[in-house]
Amino acid sequence: MSKIRSMTGYGRAGFSVGNANFTVEIASVNQRGLAVSVSAPSDWMPDAERLITSLVRECAARGKVSVALRGTTTAGSTNFTWDAAGLEESAEKLLKASQDFCAKSLMEEPFKLTGETFLRLAELHRTSAASLPPFENPEVAAAIATGTREALKRFVEMRSAEGENLEKDFRVRLERLRDWAVKIRNASNGTVENYRNNLRSRLTTLGLEIDLDDSRFLKEIALFADRCDIAEELTRLDSHFAQFESCLSEEECGRKLDFICQEILREFNTIGSKANNAAVTRCVVEAKNEQERLREQVQNAE
Repeated sequence: MSKIRSMTGYGRAGFSVGNANFTVEIASVNQRGLAVSVSAPSDWMPDAERLITSLVRECAARGKVSVALRGTTTAGSTNFTWDAAGLEESAEKLLKASQDFCAKSLMEEPFKLTGETFLRLAELHRTSAASLPPFENPEVAAAIATGTREALKRFVEMRSAEGENLEKDFRVRLERLRDWAVKIRNASNGTVENYRNNLRSRLTTLGLEIDLDDSRFLKEIALFADRCDIAEELTRLDSHFAQFESCLSEEECGRKLDFICQEILREFNTIGSKANNAAVTRCVVEAKNEQERLREQVQNAE
């Protein structure tokens, strides 16, 4: 089984606490580091956030991970309570206002609190109280942890499945880069000899006959050969390819693979700048395009 895991994933699980049903949804997208955001019922924050974050960090090393803990109260579990203090305060203010209005002849007689008026005031101070136990209850933390672990299990499974596909793509693109390196090596053969012949031809065209053993001619050829020698870059490319392939057997290798991709690009750029050869230049352009496709895919690896 592949050790490569994608940074994108999704997992969902449900659990119950008291008279309420809950779902945990976990989703992630690409990010250089690990960032975890948690939304949960306000009564359980920030304790639930700390618990869930610690569980996520056990399963993920990179990515922007969002966790949503949502609950729905079951039938018959909601009761209504009255804000007695608020109700009393409102009634007193209403009576006081009616007395002031009577004193100013704005009302014929003081206000009297009837049953109907009391019920209307009470409605303004009614609150819905769901039977949500406190986080300090051991059963609450245990249920949240169990539900989160189940969601994380599915979350990791999805990341791993996508990781297998990523590894297959990595290997295909790596072989293509190796093929381009071979084509570059083959295309570079004869570059110095072609330059030597072209230089002699130009000199002859200008009417400048020169001995092929002339020190100045040999020095020019030697300088050109040194400038366009890409053997060192090709050797380093082979090393980078081997390191990339070796990393595919490691866990959490996304950053390392990204670094190797940058080094591969560096070698191709150097070859392109040194090669005085149209065939080599064409191969370098194609190789850099393939390298960019590989690097884009590497951005998805954890």
